[in-house]
Amino acid sequence: MGILDGKRIAILATDGVEQVELTEPRDAVTAEGARTELLSLQDGKIQAMNSDIEPVDTFAVDRTVAEADPADYDGVLLPGGTVNGDKLRVDEDVRAFVRAVFDAGTPVGAICHAPWTLIDAGVADGRTLTAFPSIRTDLRNAGATVVDEEVVVDGALVTSRDPGDLPAFCAAVVDAFDR
Repeated sequence: MGILDGKRIAILATDGVEQVELTEPRDAVTAEGARTELLSLQDGKIQAMNSDIEPVDTFAVDRTVAEADPADYDGVLLPGGTVNGDKLRVDEDVRAFVRAVFDAGTPVGAICHAPWTLIDAGVADGRTLTAFPSIRTDLRNAGATVVDEEVVVDGALVTSRDPGDLPAFCAAVVDAFDR
């Protein structure tokens, strides 16, 4: 029994996802009783990476983002990885999903390059957040206030910079999903 018993968490990821940014937050919420579903652009499996360049494990996709109803989830995790973030941000189904969860006030955790998706979904403007250094200018240009901290909580949005921030990110995500 955990504080997230009965909660359903969507993880949006595709090929190129940074493995540790997928597995550690997933494990943190499942340890607290949540059930996770991996949503991706296509059925099958996705290829995870270490440091964007080293292929590691594959993960089975539970359903496509296009098939998923944002209202079915109590929280959303957006792991990083440069390629992952770049592929997700240009997908209309992903952008619509992210807009819907923000409109509903559903808690979202985004780490590293994942905030790129927030820009293209049109939900970064007016937010205070953090991200990997190379995308901070993009976030500022989208109207966000960017700070350099290990974890930033802005309402229902939790953001972190990189894998080094995972302990703080995971704790803040569990707390946000418990609301």
